[in-house]
Amino acid sequence: MKQDTAEEVHFNAWYDVERIKSAKALLVGVFRDPAEKAVAEDHLAELDLLAQTHKITVIERWCTIIREFSAATFLSAGKVEQLQERAQASGANLVIFDDEISPVQQRNLERLLKMPVMDRTEVILGVFADRAKTREAKLQIEVAQVKYIAPRLKRMWLHLSRQAGSGGGVGGGGYLRGKGEKQIEMDRRALKRRLERLERELVVVAQNRRTQRHRREREGIPVFAIIGYTNAGKSTLMNHLTKAGVLVEDKLFATLDTTTRKFLLPNHQHILMTDTVGFIRKLPHLLVAAFKSTLEEAVDADILLHLIDSSHPLALEQAQTTMEVLSELNAKDAPIITVINKIDLSQPESASAQRATIQKLRMSYPKSVQVSALTGEGFEELFAAMCEAIKDRRRRVLLRIPQSEYGVVAHLISEGNILSQEYEENDIVIDAELPLPYAEQLSNYACVREPA
Repeated sequence: MKQDTAEEVHFNAWYDVERIKSAKALLVGVFRDPAEKAVAEDHLAELDLLAQTHKITVIERWCTIIREFSAATFLSAGKVEQLQERAQASGANLVIFDDEISPVQQRNLERLLKMPVMDRTEVILGVFADRAKTREAKLQIEVAQVKYIAPRLKRMWLHLSRQAGSGGGVGGGGYLRGKGEKQIEMDRRALKRRLERLERELVVVAQNRRTQRHRREREGIPVFAIIGYTNAGKSTLMNHLTKAGVLVEDKLFATLDTTTRKFLLPNHQHILMTDTVGFIRKLPHLLVAAFKSTLEEAVDADILLHLIDSSHPLALEQAQTTMEVLSELNAKDAPIITVINKIDLSQPESASAQRATIQKLRMSYPKSVQVSALTGEGFEELFAAMCEAIKDRRRRVLLRIPQSEYGVVAHLISEGNILSQEYEENDIVIDAELPLPYAEQLSNYACVREPA
């Protein structure tokens, strides 16, 4: 237990919250071709929002063309000099790259710039750590953090030595010192033990999730998973439909933990709606792997509702990012209804651009509907598409039920879509569309004649 506590202290030293709060960041984005500049600037704007979500103050964004990458410092020597000048002039004490940089590049840049350097992956990990609420989400994020830290141990000790000097506290690593052993080897073993423990805990959580999923499958209730780019409006849609009370914020990754609620479609079909973690471009593979059990909620759903923010200037790229993540999860061929969202946000100056975007989305994703998750506009079309998507899970039946068993009729009315109801002598003849499991339960009431 003592060792676990020591590992906890050592691990938490890497993600020093106070250091983040006092940071003034200069963001760096690069592009190879002048035609790519606009996209690179948009990516940098997204990194700005990520940094703000992680409570980092951004004081400048620098988007620069680069002819070739340096294996040692990512940027060329001349670009590193320019970066150093900009950082000093702006008063920045932290540099964040929009691209993932290697541990070696990170260390070399910090030595040259004389300040901490982060990349997009580390910022996203920090945002996820801030947002996690459930035990499962916290475990998944910590697994990703440990894997990110492991190859960067030398860099960590550089930071900690600056904070604590040569003292025997966390910075000096006194609790891990062993005779004749290098500190770095002790650190690696500590992280390895921590990772093994976290992964054991995640196995138990994943087993519980599978048990819940099998129970739902036995009940025969179709599952719809709401997926899409972060901030596309997934939680807003979930709340509008099910009153789930999911946190809604105009921030990236407001939702990390899946929420599942029951919902009744207009055809009286009970379904389960699941809200999932948002996707993002350049999503670290560490996070895709760590969140695999959570993302399986989307992968294993019967139908995916792919939500797209049509008001965003890069809506098409965001939609493609979602499809790429689905492909990575081997779920690209799952049944999908594309939900083109935020049609209520069209402003006079951007209305034509949004209409053009919606047209392109409809051409790229033919099975689509247009809605406003906020106002409910377009929901009738959405419900029709959802009913159509699960029609093979329902059966039309003609039932003859004695009036003495009216309790069966009452339950049928609440659970099925009644097409007609007639009284013949002492029986009630009902033409209805029912979920398959329920239709099979009532097979002893089936009429010989077919429904009209």
